[in-house]
Amino acid sequence: MNRRHSLLLILCLLGYFLLQVSAQEADVEVAEPVPERTVSLLDYYQDGGWMMHVLLLCSVGTIAVAVYCFTQVNTKKMAPVALAENMTKYMEKRDVTHAYELCQSNPSSYSEVLSSALLKVNFDRDRANKESMMEAAGEALDQEETRYMLWVNYLNVFATLAPMIGLLGTVVGMIESFQQLEQANSEPSQLAGGIRKAMVTTAGGLLVGIPSMFFYFFFRDRLTAIISSIQKQTSFLIDVLSGEVKLSGQSED
Repeated sequence: MNRRHSLLLILCLLGYFLLQVSAQEADVEVAEPVPERTVSLLDYYQDGGWMMHVLLLCSVGTIAVAVYCFTQVNTKKMAPVALAENMTKYMEKRDVTHAYELCQSNPSSYSEVLSSALLKVNFDRDRANKESMMEAAGEALDQEETRYMLWVNYLNVFATLAPMIGLLGTVVGMIESFQQLEQANSEPSQLAGGIRKAMVTTAGGLLVGIPSMFFYFFFRDRLTAIISSIQKQTSFLIDVLSGEVKLSGQSED
C-alpha cells in the first residue's frame, strides 16, 4: 500500500508540474509583440523645428541655381563653335562690318567680347588699333565673368549658410536638453526631444551644404575654363585682323 500511495503522489506532482508549464507557455503565446515605430522623412523634418524650413529654402535655392548654371555656364551657350568658325572667316577677309553683325545676331559671351573689340578697329592706325581692341575685349570679358560668377557664388552662399543653420539647431536642441536637466527631469523620453532636434538639424545642414559646395567648385572651374578659352580665341582673332597672324590662303596686304 505504501508503494501505491507513493507512486500516486509522484504522478499527482508530475501532473501538477506539467499543468504549470503548459499555462506558462500559453501566456507566452498569447502575448503579442509590440510593433516597432517607423520614422519617416516627414517625421524627421517635423522634429527639426522651424530651422528645417530655412534649410528647405536653401535646398530649393541650391537646386534652382544649379539648374540655371547647367543651362547657362557651358561652351555651347557661352562660346558656340559655329560662331567662332564664321568669325575666323570674316577676320581673314578683314570684313569688320559683317563680323560685327554676326556678333549682334548671335548673342553670347564670346560675341559680346568680340563685338566690343570690333568697335575699336581702326585700319588707319598701326596694327588696326590692336591695343585698344585688346583693352576693350578684356573689359568685356571681365564683365561676362562677373555676370556668371554672381550666380555661381550663390552656391557658395548656400554651402556656407546651410551648415551654420544646422549648427544653430544643434545648439538650440542641446539648450532644450539642459533645461530639462535643470528642472530635475532627467527621464530619457524628456531629453530625447532636444537631442533629436540637435541631430536632425545638423544632418539637414550637411545634406544641403555638401551638394552646394560640390556644385560651387564644379561650376567655378567650368566658368574659369570657358572664360580662358574665350580669351584665347579672341586674342587669336584680333591677331588675325591686325595682320600679326597669317592663316593659310590669307592674302597679303
